[in-house]
Amino acid sequence: MSEHLPLYRFSREDARNHDEIKEWRDSYHENCNCAFAIGEAITANYHDNRLGDCLTPVVERFGIDRVNWVLANTLQQADYDGRYSRENKAWAKSFYIPADENNCYFCVKSHPCLVDGVVDMARDYWRNLGFFDKTQCSDQNDYTGKLLIMKPETLKEEYRTPENQLFFATGGFGCRPKAAGRRVFGMFLSDGEKTSFYRQDFLGVLADEHIPDWAREKLQTLTAPNEDPQTEEQTEPDSSPIMGGM
Repeated sequence: MSEHLPLYRFSREDARNHDEIKEWRDSYHENCNCAFAIGEAITANYHDNRLGDCLTPVVERFGIDRVNWVLANTLQQADYDGRYSRENKAWAKSFYIPADENNCYFCVKSHPCLVDGVVDMARDYWRNLGFFDKTQCSDQNDYTGKLLIMKPETLKEEYRTPENQLFFATGGFGCRPKAAGRRVFGMFLSDGEKTSFYRQDFLGVLADEHIPDWAREKLQTLTAPNEDPQTEEQTEPDSSPIMGGM
C-alpha cells in the first residue's frame, strides 16, 4: 500500500494553536483534490444509467480515510437534500468534521444520486475490511485487564487490520470511566508491543463471544503483572509506530 498524506482531523484554529497550520493546509488541499478526483471518477464510470466502480482508484490514490472524510463532508454540507439516503446521512453525521468556511470547497459536485451511490460503495468497502466494531463490545466500562477494540482510524493505514485493533489494557487512569486521567496502558495482543493510548481511542471492551480463537489463546498466556497497574505518571511511549499520526 502506498503511503498517503495524513488526514488532518482538527480545525484550522487547533492547527494554529499547535503550530500545525502547514499540516492543516496540506490536508485541506488534498481534500479538495480528492473531491475533484471522485467527481472525475463518477463521470468516467457512469454509463447507460449504471455507475461502475469509481471508488477503487480514488482510494488507491488518497486512502479510504480521506475518501470517507470528503464524502461525509459532502453530505453534511447538503443535509437538506432529500436525494441522499437517510442511512448515508446518518453515516456522514458519525464523522466529526470541524466547522470551517472552507469545507464547502471539498464537496463532490456531481449529481447527488450518483454521490449517494459512491457513499454506498465506500461503506461497503469499509465493511469488507472486516474490522471489529461497536456492535461487538460488551457493556463493561472498566478497561483494566480487559481486551479492548481500538478505533480503526487510530491506526496507520499500513497497520490497520482487525488483529491490530485488539489491545490488552493493563492499567492507567483512563481505564476507569470517571477518572480525571485518560491514558490507558497496555499492549497490542498481536505482537505484545507495550504502549499507551487515550480512552477515546477505543470503541470499548470486546465481548467474550466475539473473541477469536487466536486471541483467546494469547490471553491465556498473559500473566498478571507483579507491580501495581501503570499510571499516567509513569514514563511510557506516547504512541506506537502503528498509531495514526493525525
